[in-house]
Amino acid sequence: MAKAKPVKLGWSSEEVENITHALNDLLVNYSVHYQKLRNYHWNVKGSDFFDLHIEFEQQYKEAQDHIDDIAERIRVFSKTPVSTMGEYLEQSEIKETTSQLSSEIMVRELIADYTILLGYMFAVIEIASAQHDAGTEEMVKVFIHQIEKHHWMLSAFLAK
Repeated sequence: MAKAKPVKLGWSSEEVENITHALNDLLVNYSVHYQKLRNYHWNVKGSDFFDLHIEFEQQYKEAQDHIDDIAERIRVFSKTPVSTMGEYLEQSEIKETTSQLSSEIMVRELIADYTILLGYMFAVIEIASAQHDAGTEEMVKVFIHQIEKHHWMLSAFLAK
């Protein structure tokens, strides 16, 4: 038994390519978003400092976990996740910003990021569902729930 080849998961090479390509698209965008959250956590100023400093930290820790889950899911398919900052910045629709932003602009940037991330998440779910990939679909649906909540909360924050 130990000499037997590993069991194939059941997807064709094309299906694996479709799933992992969509996951890598999500990964590169999530990675740039994660760094923006850390940047904003470190550099937020003003009367919103305490609230946003804590909120940004919670969100970047969550993003870090999601990024790890996405990369490990890509590895499940024996593919390589995009892994360098250069690749992230080159391939991501989400763009980095400076550190010298008002707290309101930081929040607006994050809300825009969430809209982009949700688009990539919905694309992953569509592909995963078509390939009968329940593991990927279930993982990303959890992410969607959390991102939608962050979008709502930060939008409410701006409605002062």
